[in-house]
Order: sequence, then structure tokens, then C-alpha cells
Amino acid sequence: MYFQIKWQTLANIRQIPTGLIRIPEGKMSPEETIVDSTPSSSTQRLGSSPLPVSDNLFNEDIAPIKEQTWGVYNLSAMWMSNVHSVAGYVFAASLFTLGLGGFQVFAALITGILLIYVFTNLAGRAGQKYGIAFAAFCRPAFGVFGANIPSMIKASTATCWYGIQTWVASTALVVVTLRLAPGAAVLNNDSILGMTTLGWICFLVMWFSQLAVFYYGWEAIRKFTDWAGPAIYLVMFAMAGWVVWKAGGLEHIDFNLGSESLSGGDALSAWLTAVALTVAWFAGTTLNFADFSRFMKSREAMNRANFLGLPINFALFALVTVVTTSGALKVFGELITDPVHLVARLDSVTAIVLGALTFMTATIATNIVANFVSAAMDLTNLAPKYLTFRRAGVLASLISVMVMPWKLYANAVMVQYTLGTLGAFIGPIFGIIICDYFIIRKQSIDLDSLYTEDPRGKYWYRNGFNPNAILALVLAGIFALSISQLALFASVAAYSWFFGAFAGGILHYAFSGRKERTA
Repeated sequence: MYFQIKWQTLANIRQIPTGLIRIPEGKMSPEETIVDSTPSSSTQRLGSSPLPVSDNLFNEDIAPIKEQTWGVYNLSAMWMSNVHSVAGYVFAASLFTLGLGGFQVFAALITGILLIYVFTNLAGRAGQKYGIAFAAFCRPAFGVFGANIPSMIKASTATCWYGIQTWVASTALVVVTLRLAPGAAVLNNDSILGMTTLGWICFLVMWFSQLAVFYYGWEAIRKFTDWAGPAIYLVMFAMAGWVVWKAGGLEHIDFNLGSESLSGGDALSAWLTAVALTVAWFAGTTLNFADFSRFMKSREAMNRANFLGLPINFALFALVTVVTTSGALKVFGELITDPVHLVARLDSVTAIVLGALTFMTATIATNIVANFVSAAMDLTNLAPKYLTFRRAGVLASLISVMVMPWKLYANAVMVQYTLGTLGAFIGPIFGIIICDYFIIRKQSIDLDSLYTEDPRGKYWYRNGFNPNAILALVLAGIFALSISQLALFASVAAYSWFFGAFAGGILHYAFSGRKERTA
């Protein structure tokens, strides 16, 4: 569903800048029509705004939302879809490899998600208040065209990770297919561009499934996440119950799965690392949270939904993950961090099919929420004159195949020095836009200036770019990248997001002139 700005009188417009009200031809008197001399801008200045709307900065998909219809359940279900996935389970279970016990892993996950809850409420405030997406939220800080820099950094990482997550989920589908249909092994012995025939079939099934949901627009995404997130609980509880039963009860499960026994400073260091990794895991969705918060009915509803979908939901998810992972070690004698591999070991074929399909569905929902939406919205912002949300989504989907994610993910050096490099800028971007909105602009945005190329717009700066914010991003990004990549800082590499966010905010404030701070 695409949200369109309907023709209404100025008195009935809520949260929509007067310069963005589209009035059909013939509905304005000659004296109300003002021709703009800027070729790339709209040929009319509408309503009382002196600023013309530019089609290089505006289309219906990135316009402010007028009818904010999402309630608490919709957003909390979206968070469930973001958390309840194969990748989310694997991430939570992998924290045991740090040498932590079950309670320590659980406490680290909850602490990390509480921090994400705070950061998400901050990142979503402007989106909910003004109905604007993440890319538009970047414009006051970076300039109307400078905002393409952070949005394309986010789009690049999101597109690549979208492809990787699709491929990872497809490998799980391969495992289940071979378990249910051993004869399919004949399709798993060749190689076509680095994948077997069976691998290509499973990959394309996952790829088309996600594209089909996305292609029908935001309303389809909302409806899909409304049931996909909660549905996974049925399988997770059933799986946890089965594992506990097989293990002979909770009293027979050892929750200390660490490969080594840590104590004192070593235990605290590993625990803080787990907290930092949890924050980093959700940092991408936190950054572009305005893409979702803009649909929320109120700030209070957004905060309640975030509380239910993050700390409350994640506590339950983390608890089930810890119990299942610990119990599986007792039952099978090995640490199984992939829930699909665990499902494949169940006794019942029906249980295997239902479990695998549910995890696949949850992964589709997660990938759409965490990666697909961001990539599509940010690409739309790059060329709104030509790219709608739907077209940009198809383009991002095609690019996700062209980067050959199975080869990208298999090359640790490539992941570290390409996606790792781009990812190092996520923290600085967050710090800059949060500092800009809350400290510099005191939570006030001029919506008309977001969508105009007129030099009189507040966010025009130098030809649409704010050199101060861009310089802050570059310096903070290099700092965060050094923390995450250089051996010298290996002991604090997990905290690169925090260092980057803090540096980005401080530098942006320091570089911003007095005029910007009082605008």
C-alpha cells in the first residue's frame, strides 16, 4: 500500500508542509500560481510556502505520512519479526563461545536490548512526530543532497546483508530438503557460479518469497509481520519443551556452556563484549527506525511497542534460546547454534516440516524488516524522480543476487574489509543525526526545507551539502574503523559502535556554527 497525500484544504492538513500539498491543475487561480526559475524543481509553489518542491527530493513514497495508522501491536510484531529468525537464534547462541554461562549470556542479551530500546526511542522520535523516513531525517544534518551519503552507506550494507541472509536461510532449506528427500542429493553435487543446483533452487525460493511480500507494499509488510513474528514462538516453545523432555528435565541440563571457565575481570570483559555485540547486532535497524516509526499513531504508542517488542519480547526469546541450546548439548552431545539443524534432528517428519517452514517464514520477515526496507527507502531517496519504493525494492533485490552473497560471505577478508568498513560508519551516522535533532535543532524540523532545492531552504547549506556534518562523519568513521579493524585496538573492537556514535555526535556539535545551533 502506498501512502498518498490527498487533495485537501490547508486547514485539514496535519503534519504536511504547505509546500508539499499537491493541487490538481486548474484548481488554482492565476495569481496563486508562482513559476519557479529552478529547472529541477516543481513548477508551482503551492499554498503559503515560498519554497518550491523539487522532484529530485520528493515523491509519494518519501513524503511525510499524513495518516499514521500503526498501533502498539503492529510495531511490537515488527520487532518480533526482526528478532525471531535463524540468524537471531544463531547470534544469541554464539555468545556462549565467549566463555560465558547461561545466566551471563541471558543477562548480557537483556542489557544490550535495553540499550537498544533507549536508542530506538531516540531514533524514532522525529519519524513519528513528522511522519518522515530515515533518509529525510538525515537532511537537516547533512543537507538535502548530502543526506544521500549516510543513506547510501546504509543501503549498501543493507543490500549486501539482505543477500547474505537470504543465502544463509537457503542453506538451511537445503539441509531440511536433504533430510526429507534424500534423493535430492543428486542436485547437490555440481557447481553453478559457486552454488549447486539444489542450492540455487532453495536460494531462489527464498529470494522470490521475500520479493513477493515486499512487492505489495507497506500494508502487505505490516500484515506479514503481524503474524510471522508471534508464530515463531509456537515452534520455539515446542522445540524447547522437546529438548528439555529429551534431556530428562531442567535439572539435568548444564547451563554453563562456555568453552572455558571465566572469572573476575575476564568474565566481566567477556560479558561487556556480549552486551556490545548485542547492540551492534541491532544497530542497523535502530539507525533507520524512522522508516517504521513514521507510521505510528503517537509517541506513547511507539514507546510502548518498543518496550514490548524489545526488552519484553527479547527476554522471552533469549530465555528460550539459552534453554534450547543448553539442552541440545545434553541430548546430542554437541553445541548446535542453528535451530534449523536442530529441527532436522527431530523424530517426526511433520515436526521437521512445520518447524523448518516456520523458521524460514520468520527469517523472511526479519530480512524484509532489517534489510529490504532500508535498502529500498534509501535507494528511493537517491533518485525519487525515477525510483518508487517498489522499483527500488526490485533493484535492491537484483543487486543482492549480483553481489553473489554466497561468495561474499565465504570470504572473511572481504566481509571484514568491505561490509566491515561500511558498517563502521553506522555508529557515527547515528551520533550525528541524534545530536543534530535533539541538541542542535531542539526537536524542530522545517518540513518545507526538506524537499526543496531553493537556496533559501534551511538545509541547503552549500549546494545541498553540509560540509561540517560530512567532515564529522568522515573523521568519526575513520576513528570507529580504526577501533574495529586495527590489532592495536583488538581489546575494545566490540565497542566500535559506541566510540563511533559518541565521536560523530561530539564532532558534529563542535563543527556546527552558532547559526545552525540557533536555527
